[in-house]
Amino acid sequence: MITDKETNKVYFSELLKTNSVYEEAYNGIIRILDKHKIDYDFLKGTKDIWARDYMPVQKDVGSFVQFRYEPSYLKNDLDYQSDPKVICAAHNLNPVISNINLDGGNVIKWSDKVIISTRVLKENVGYGDSKLIADIEKLLEAQVILIPDIHYPEDMTGHADGYVRFFNEKTILVNEIKDNEYKYWLTGFQKMVKEHGFDYITVPWFEYKNKDYPDSAIGLYLNYLEIGNLIILPIFGVKGNVDEKVIDLFKSLFPQKHIEPVIINQVANEGGLMNCISWNIKI
Repeated sequence: MITDKETNKVYFSELLKTNSVYEEAYNGIIRILDKHKIDYDFLKGTKDIWARDYMPVQKDVGSFVQFRYEPSYLKNDLDYQSDPKVICAAHNLNPVISNINLDGGNVIKWSDKVIISTRVLKENVGYGDSKLIADIEKLLEAQVILIPDIHYPEDMTGHADGYVRFFNEKTILVNEIKDNEYKYWLTGFQKMVKEHGFDYITVPWFEYKNKDYPDSAIGLYLNYLEIGNLIILPIFGVKGNVDEKVIDLFKSLFPQKHIEPVIINQVANEGGLMNCISWNIKI
């Protein structure tokens, strides 16, 4: 598997560039990419900005797996459901096609393993859990490690990229575990790290309520973009933030990388952040 630190090009939906709602976020991101001379481009034929979810998972240079993109949370909003076949055809991509229903934002990659939340089981009812996991492992040629999803409606997508990221082969970054953490999630996470011998590092987060944006991702820092030696880290600049604390943490964790903070609250208000809107690959 190609890990994020090995990637050298990033794509975004054209809508990020053309929709004036995202103008400030778009300009901030592009300034950072230009500063660090990162190659980027835009995906044609998309219906929303969440490129990670409908684009294929990269195994190796020129080798991709396209999972079925029919998330249950869009079943009543089909106008926002992008068609991966259309997008891949527009960009001359020929991935291996799978009928397994799995969003890219629910696949956290390392070289020989992936972390996926149990939302994948709920999106493939009738497949058979054991067969489902075995088939994903065969397609990706990587071990599948399951973590609990946070149940709907508390978390609409249940994507793993809102909970955890790989720091290295044996260490995971995870949102800071608080006293009011969902017990079922905490129990499942602790079982997973013990079973697989992982260490973990907690990353601070804060709760931010806005009645106009009930699905807002403001407050969650783990949904960053890592590409090569650059990390674009979402920060928020709102009341109760721990922006400076997290920036300092990332600088200490990744001393060899450039840590570039960016405020993209127009994106966060819709429920996603940097990993959600990007599709970074190695070319």
